[in-house]
Amino acid sequence: MNKILVNSEIEITLKMIGGKCKPLILYILIEEGPKRFKDLMGQVNQISQKTLTNQLRELESDGLILREAFSEIPPRVEYSITEKGKTLFPILDLMCEWGEKNNNGRFEIINPQCNN
Repeated sequence: MNKILVNSEIEITLKMIGGKCKPLILYILIEEGPKRFKDLMGQVNQISQKTLTNQLRELESDGLILREAFSEIPPRVEYSITEKGKTLFPILDLMCEWGEKNNNGRFEIINPQCNN
């Protein structure tokens, strides 16, 4: 396996959780537990199915989430957080807090996820 060259430890974190909605996906799975694709699609606004699928695959590849397929009819797939993924909670919680404190009225939160 070829290693990915990075300049710093921060870049490793950004490569794993950087992306259009990865931090939000992780936060939802940590706070609310396992979710189906359609449930995540409903909670993560302004994202296409293709982008959500790619983000979920990357998070799974990095060992941050687990994809579990159930052999049922109709087929069911659930995504859940791994122990490694749970270790990101303090970072994600601080991101929530920072966003809340620095909104300055510029943004309207239509689907709040953070615990107040």
